[in-house]
Amino acid sequence: MLFVAAHQVAVTRLLPVRAGFHLSGMTRHTITTSLMAGTLSVGALMISPAGAQDAAGPAEPAAVPPDARGEGAATPAAPSFDAAWERAAGFAALETLLIAQGGETLVDAGFRGNRTDRATNIKSASKSVVATLVGIAIDKGSIKGVDQPISDFLASDFPADPDPRLARVTVGHLLSMQAGLERTSGGNYGAWISSRNWVRDALRRPFVSDSGGPMLYSTGSTHLLSAILTKTTGRSTLQLARDWLGPAGVRVTDWERDPQGIYLGGNQMAMTPHSLLAFGELYRRGGLAADGTRVLSERWIAESWTPRTTSRFHDGRYGYGWFIDRFAGHEGRYGWGYGGQMIYVIPDLQLTVAITSDETQPSARSGYVANLHRLVSETIVPAAEARLALPAATSLPKS
Repeated sequence: MLFVAAHQVAVTRLLPVRAGFHLSGMTRHTITTSLMAGTLSVGALMISPAGAQDAAGPAEPAAVPPDARGEGAATPAAPSFDAAWERAAGFAALETLLIAQGGETLVDAGFRGNRTDRATNIKSASKSVVATLVGIAIDKGSIKGVDQPISDFLASDFPADPDPRLARVTVGHLLSMQAGLERTSGGNYGAWISSRNWVRDALRRPFVSDSGGPMLYSTGSTHLLSAILTKTTGRSTLQLARDWLGPAGVRVTDWERDPQGIYLGGNQMAMTPHSLLAFGELYRRGGLAADGTRVLSERWIAESWTPRTTSRFHDGRYGYGWFIDRFAGHEGRYGWGYGGQMIYVIPDLQLTVAITSDETQPSARSGYVANLHRLVSETIVPAAEARLALPAATSLPKS
């Protein structure tokens, strides 16, 4: 029997279903499970709207509470992706879960009427996407490299009497959140997006540390990267994302813009969970699309996944648009958006996990993201390890 919350849950799965109902092969079906009614039937997915914009802006990633058995806590069971699906169903805020290993999607689930082919707001997980576009621009020569000063692109937007340190801020400092400028996130977010010019407002802010110093998580930094991409290529960041990432199966369906029409680097980006998974898979495959087309250089992936600083809010290491941590002994990288919009890549297990959640709920201070990390470490990683240990005849496909 399938143990989930005792209310109706709509899901799409790529796993065999127990309770006497079998899915042939890997055909996708929609399953409506109602433990209260004691029924299991195939039906139509409910359509839920994409998440509404969070007017308060992205909350600063905060301290992750100590390990505790709470919502979605693990129960003793043999490691399997089926167990991961069951555990995920117990999270009230979790909306979709996709798990792929070796290029094969093994779990494709939407809970409580949510669906994996419906666009949703990935919030600050879009920072990983913007960093990727910068990497491609460097690969193409539109940007010279991470050491290029931002004054080469944005000098006309500098304040009239700029702090001399502004000339020393580089593209790399923006990517690693080490510009030194006062943050535009957290309590400053509302005033920033209420300004007439978001680029100039971010650049006029005082320095609170020298560039290259501590990590200062700021959506303003990634928005400056979006402005740089727009100026150096002559194309909108949305056009670049669709053109450059499209071959990898990644599609941005909608994206908020600033008063000057520059797409908001680092927040308010809509894509389907399938696209979010495809984005993680692009990194897992070393920058190749599924058909072998080179989209992103391996060099840039190595640069992005090199720890450069540490968040003072939760001690997470950070590279270029990616957090870096260990999950049950395996090195992993993840993008994180407010509410629990997550993309995890664990290369040595050939594992990619995409999670979307209720974007209106806090994810850090509530302990929710800590619970998602435990879902990965305690349930998904053991299942991936077990699958890698299968005999050669049933081992993972090469990709």
